[in-house]
Amino acid sequence: MLFHKTPLEGCYVIEPERIQDHRGFFARVWCRLELEQHGLKADVMQSNVGFSVRKGTLRGLHYQTGPHAEVKVVRCTRGAMFDVVVDLRPQSPTYTRWFGVELTPDNGKMIYVPEGFAQGYVTLADDTEMNYHTSKLFHRESAIGVRFDDPAFGIEWPVEIAVISDQDKKWPDYKSRQQSYQPV
Repeated sequence: MLFHKTPLEGCYVIEPERIQDHRGFFARVWCRLELEQHGLKADVMQSNVGFSVRKGTLRGLHYQTGPHAEVKVVRCTRGAMFDVVVDLRPQSPTYTRWFGVELTPDNGKMIYVPEGFAQGYVTLADDTEMNYHTSKLFHRESAIGVRFDDPAFGIEWPVEIAVISDQDKKWPDYKSRQQSYQPV
């Protein structure tokens, strides 16, 4: 696995190293030892899959607070998606900055999302499926989000948002609720 630092402290794009021959390829997409050698958390408590029918479907930006803050490793298994992470750790030098990366089955890229980051994505193709591992179990009372168009972040989405849940549209401005954020 190849680990590429992003402009956000502690966030990585991970590329599987493909071993190819006449049959196709083989690649490792998870290795506790390799993650730990890069100083990353490698516990997996849950694995999830998401599917979106339409291009332009936005999900997120979500995270869990306090003792339930989680690491995520996200990859696209069908279609294409633009994944965005936002650093919400007040003590971080990259606090409130965002980073986005295109994830597809062809490029094989994954994104390592540290604790204290919000994460979301928009689909770039119809019938897009994604898979992600988390280091903590889902905890409804700690699940929260920030708006995809919050001016505190200035995220530049590459396609028009066509489908979004009411919940994701209605998250309050991040700056208005910074006092209630529970850092990890």
